[in-house]
Amino acid sequence: MKQGIFILFTSLFLLTACSNQDTKTTTEDMPEPPVENWQPLFNGKDLTGWDIKMSGRELNDNFRNTFVWEDDMLRIKYDEYETFDDAYGHMYYEVPYSHYKLRFDYRFTGEQTPGGAEWNVRNSGVMLHSQSAASNEFDQDFPVSVELQLLGGLSDGKDRPTANVCTPGTSVVMGDTINHQHCISSSSKTYDGDQWISAEAVVLGGEAMHFLIEGDTVLSFNEPQLGGWDKEGRMFEAWGVARDKDMWLKRTGEILTSGYISLQAESHPIDFRNVELLELPKE
Repeated sequence: MKQGIFILFTSLFLLTACSNQDTKTTTEDMPEPPVENWQPLFNGKDLTGWDIKMSGRELNDNFRNTFVWEDDMLRIKYDEYETFDDAYGHMYYEVPYSHYKLRFDYRFTGEQTPGGAEWNVRNSGVMLHSQSAASNEFDQDFPVSVELQLLGGLSDGKDRPTANVCTPGTSVVMGDTINHQHCISSSSKTYDGDQWISAEAVVLGGEAMHFLIEGDTVLSFNEPQLGGWDKEGRMFEAWGVARDKDMWLKRTGEILTSGYISLQAESHPIDFRNVELLELPKE
């Protein structure tokens, strides 16, 4: 009997030792995860590498110093404004991209500039798959693009999610149905005050986009494409496109597979920091 017990315990010890050895070997043999080569989109000193286009202004006219590199961040400021006067502006990174992750922190600050529209209180955005700065018309307010809309709470107890999608001159597919609604809300919570928020966009060419807030996916959609206007193109009046209206109409339904990234100025001060991009392989 004692001999049987001894043999049983010896077998269990050997099995446990072998199992631990297998686990150790497997762990040691596992390849290390690849190092992600995130690229900062600002040089930490100034606005080099970015083009500015403001409605009613020539290319790279930084009207009233709206865009400023200050305190290790991009600051969109209205210190030199008495009134907003529809001075919509965007700052475009010089290189277009197709498949990538874009991450950044943002915060709204202070009060809206006098003269800004009511819907622009604590409202800004990052434009993806955008037309270039140079291709904007002189009086164009918004580029044809897919917008990662950033909204701040109004401290009124009402829901106001951020990382929504808005579509100036574009449409997206939700599920398996094209959605022409201009802005589609995410599932994010509401962020009141001037706190920093972490955001990320995963852009997969013309296949899909995913928006994340504080590490959680809050919105996904497919097939970003040109469209979202009626047959007469009357929606173009909403963002100031007139000269090239017929060209855009002919391209209705064209899937957007790449484009520029731009940061938006539309009357409420906002700061951006840690703006970084990781290129993804094209499958």
